[in-house]
Amino acid sequence: MFAEKEYRIFCSCCTGHSEPLKSEWTIMKKTVKVLVVDDSAVVRQTLVDVLTTDEEITVIGSATDPYDAADHLRRAAPDVITLDIEMPRMDGLTFLRKLMRQHPLPVVICSTLTERGSETALRALELGAVEVIQKPKLGTKQFLEESRVRICDTIKAAARVDVRKHKLARQNKVSPKLTADAVIQAKKPTGAMIQTTEKVVAVGASTGGTEALRYFLEMLPYDSPGIVIVQHMPEKFTKSFASRLDKLCRVSVKEAENGDSITTGHVLIAPGNLHMLLKRSGARYFVELRDGPLVSRHRPSVDVLFRSTARYAGKNAIGIIMTGMGDDGAKGLLEMKEAGAETIAQDEATSVVFGMPQEAIKLGAAKKVMPLGTIAAEVIRLGR
Repeated sequence: MFAEKEYRIFCSCCTGHSEPLKSEWTIMKKTVKVLVVDDSAVVRQTLVDVLTTDEEITVIGSATDPYDAADHLRRAAPDVITLDIEMPRMDGLTFLRKLMRQHPLPVVICSTLTERGSETALRALELGAVEVIQKPKLGTKQFLEESRVRICDTIKAAARVDVRKHKLARQNKVSPKLTADAVIQAKKPTGAMIQTTEKVVAVGASTGGTEALRYFLEMLPYDSPGIVIVQHMPEKFTKSFASRLDKLCRVSVKEAENGDSITTGHVLIAPGNLHMLLKRSGARYFVELRDGPLVSRHRPSVDVLFRSTARYAGKNAIGIIMTGMGDDGAKGLLEMKEAGAETIAQDEATSVVFGMPQEAIKLGAAKKVMPLGTIAAEVIRLGR
C-alpha cells in the first residue's frame, strides 16, 4: 500500500497541496488523453492499439500496476484512466479509492468479467468509476472491431464526465452505424393494444446509468408498472447488476431471459450483448432476446427496445431516456411518442453525460424533461 507521502501525485512538494502539475502535455492538441493501467503486457498493447486508432484519443502512457501509474501521474495528468482490478502490489479498488480521495479523475474499469469479477466491478462503480468495459478477446476480428468502437466511445464519454458530480449522484474504417431497422422493422402500432390498461415502462441508459437506475428503482413501490431496461453493459455484468438492485429495491429485479413476462412490480434488465424486444400475446407482455448487429453502436440497443415498445404497447407505454453518451434511444423514443406513449428525458443538471437525453429532446421525442429525483413519482402517477 502506498504511504501517504509516497503517493502524492499532484504536487512535488508532497505536503498535501492539491494543485495539479503543469506539463508539456498541456500544449498538446485537444484530444482525450488516456493512461492505461494493466499488469498484462498483451492487454496493455491491445488497448493502446485500439485507442490509438481513434484520432480523438491520445494514449500518454501505460503502467503495469498502481505504483507505476502513480509515477506517470506525477508527470502528467490524463483525462481518463483505464484500470484493471486484479494487479500485483496493489489491487485496482484500493488504487481507485486513493485516487478519488486525493484528486478525482474519470476511471474506466477494464476487466475480465466473470460473475465474481462483476461484483467487484460494481464495487468500483460505487467508489467512483465511470464505466466498466470488458477486456477485448483476442483472435476474433469482428469482436475486436466491435470492441474498438465501444471502447473508444466509452473513453470519450468518460472524458466528459464531471467526476465530482458523478460521485455525488452515486484511422481504421469502422462498421456503419446501424439503426433499429437491422433488428426490427418500423411498423405502425395496431389498434388491438388499446384495449388493455396495463402500463409498461421502457427505460434506456448508458454512462452514469448504473447509479441513476439504482436511484430511480429504489423510489418505486412494490406495485409499480412492469419495467424493461436497456443499460449499455458488457456480458456477465448485467446479472450481478440486477441481483444487486433486487436486494436494494422493493420491486423485483432480474436479468431478462427469453420469454419472461412483464408484470406489475417486476423489472427486467437486458443481458449484455443481446438485444431485448418487447412483445405481446393477447394481454400478456413479454420480452424476446436476440443476437444481431450493433445498433447505434450498441448491443443491447435502446432504440431496439423503444421501437418494439412503440409497436406492441403504443399508448400503454411510458418511455424514459436517461444519462448516457451518443444518441441511442433518441429515435426510438420519438417513435414511442408518435405511438401515443408518455415520454420522459432526464434533465441536464442530473445527468452524468447529457448526450442521449439531449438528442431525444432535440428530436422533440420527450414530452417532459425532468430531474432524476422526480421521474419515479411521475411513473407512479402515470401508472395509476
